[in-house]
Amino acid sequence: MRSAIITGITGQDGSYLCEVLLNKGYVVHGIVRRSSSLERPRLLSQYNNTEIYGKRLFLHYADLSDTTSIRRIIAQTKPDEFYHLAGQSHVGLSFEIPESTCELTAMGTLRIMEILRDQPNNPKLLHASSREIFGTPKISPQDEYTPQNPNSPYGCAKAFATQMVRVYRESHGSFFCNAICYNHESPRRAENFVTRKITLAVARIKLGLQSKLMLGSVDSARDWGYAKEYAEAMWLILQHASPDDYVLATGTSHTVREFAQIAFEHVGLDWQQHVELDKRFVRPADAASLLGDASKAERILGWKAKTHLHELVRLMVDHDMKLLAGTQPMTDQ
Repeated sequence: MRSAIITGITGQDGSYLCEVLLNKGYVVHGIVRRSSSLERPRLLSQYNNTEIYGKRLFLHYADLSDTTSIRRIIAQTKPDEFYHLAGQSHVGLSFEIPESTCELTAMGTLRIMEILRDQPNNPKLLHASSREIFGTPKISPQDEYTPQNPNSPYGCAKAFATQMVRVYRESHGSFFCNAICYNHESPRRAENFVTRKITLAVARIKLGLQSKLMLGSVDSARDWGYAKEYAEAMWLILQHASPDDYVLATGTSHTVREFAQIAFEHVGLDWQQHVELDKRFVRPADAASLLGDASKAERILGWKAKTHLHELVRLMVDHDMKLLAGTQPMTDQ
């Protein structure tokens, strides 16, 4: 069996990738942070399956700043592939905690690459990069050759990590790759991201548990895809014969206003009667004109985003309606 390590395995992307790898026969090792709670809702079905957990799925405690523990885990598990998805990934929050964002997202990635470079079996690395590295680009859509121009602490940290992956690949011959991911959402998205904030609020308003939804700029446009499909693409990147970087995107852009309108209309409500603008949620600097060109991934890997925004929004709203009604766990979609 091939084996893989996933950092950020308890997150949205990590949980989907875990399912992808297990379905393909991998032994999966997840690196998780020690916390006061043992609840891991996105991994619930695997965690409670005695045929999987402890046999093909293992969780190891470590922090991205804990080089010794990460080195020990890698040495003990000897992975064929390493998927680095962890880090402080909230763009707005990065303005409040820029130092820890850069420490975890930038330096944490560098530490992992240094450890992997020393391993005798030379594991392949997939680094989950971000469209935030482009910041406010002068060209649209953006592809793998678009100049980096980040305008947030998170974008700067990701730009550093992305460039270092390329440096290690070109200088040391490492099989290190970047998946430059545009926004990708799902029912497993954390509640502090605007998409999940919207779908949860729609469900609560429809059920009479909430009356208003407070949003920042509804004119911000994003290229939104389905996280489950992006996890499959991450695996495909490491299966190609040679290492490279790939943009993962849908190639279509929609505003927060459109996302909210679709969500409210899906439950028979008028979004304008329930949404109010609040300047507290407006970012100091917001990336603009972000639209991804994933033609390279389609041409070389055969990957293309399939789920369109309307379908994705309805999927998330339906999930949250059932979740609030207590009829569906987070891991079902």
